[in-house]
Amino acid sequence: MIQSPALAALVVTMNRPDQIRQTVARLRSEGADYLVIVDNGSDADTRDWLRSLEDDQTRILLTERNLGGAGGFARALTEAREAFDPDWYLLMDDDARPDPGALAAFRAMDKTGWDALAAAAYYPDGTICEMNRPLVNRLSGPGFIPAHLTPEDYASPYTRPVAASSFVGLFLTRTAVRTIGLPDPDLFLYMEDGLYTLALTRAGLRLGFAPKLRFTHDCQTLATRTSGFRPVWKAYYYHRNLLIFYRRAMGPLVWPTLAYLIPRWLMKTRDQKGEARAFLRYLARAIRDGLRGRTGTGPVENGEV
Repeated sequence: MIQSPALAALVVTMNRPDQIRQTVARLRSEGADYLVIVDNGSDADTRDWLRSLEDDQTRILLTERNLGGAGGFARALTEAREAFDPDWYLLMDDDARPDPGALAAFRAMDKTGWDALAAAAYYPDGTICEMNRPLVNRLSGPGFIPAHLTPEDYASPYTRPVAASSFVGLFLTRTAVRTIGLPDPDLFLYMEDGLYTLALTRAGLRLGFAPKLRFTHDCQTLATRTSGFRPVWKAYYYHRNLLIFYRRAMGPLVWPTLAYLIPRWLMKTRDQKGEARAFLRYLARAIRDGLRGRTGTGPVENGEV
């Protein structure tokens, strides 16, 4: 039985069978009305298991090549819109899932006036997931200087407006998707969520951070400050797309910011044990392409995401 409002959960996965199995089980136990999974090239056993899930409320899309997170979510949104046309879409990675009761809390909350809602994402140990902290604007007037939400915002019982957020626990209305379209698939990996939600708020739509909607993100790529990028080529997409985000968000204010950012990025070289030279090559290319606004799949087309 489809509940009101109808909710379609969208997941992009690749070669993480244990994670996607947990996420699917949680979404079904939480009562998601529809499920769309885009698989970016998992092994045969995982794909066979995914095919077994398909039914009237579940769509499984098996891609011929790796579309990255950006292309995967664009495909998932297109399929969900055409197959189900739900009231709300819910986006998440395969290693992220709603905590027990999160979807019930979403259905019960007053969503009046909100075009999108960002959940509060935590690591499995209960600490705030740094890579999923929503952004606000430090400036009250013209211009934009991004700042992450604080632990006090996470502890608040109230939904508050934010300027941008991640795709880990992002609830989107049908109106939001109709207004701003799909994520840019040429971003491939990282910050497609920040750029998409920034476009949403720039279009005059309202994005709220709802701390009562809790998600757990069992991520490993950037789990600690000293872990480095694994695999190292991910550094290209992370820094390129982050630079594109800063340019779009900040405009001319980005130039003095780069004098602060680039030395910090260079310091990450020491975390890339045995791969420092490769990291520097990817970083140099990321800065060059980011400043030019150049997207596309870059150095890797079929790597693991």
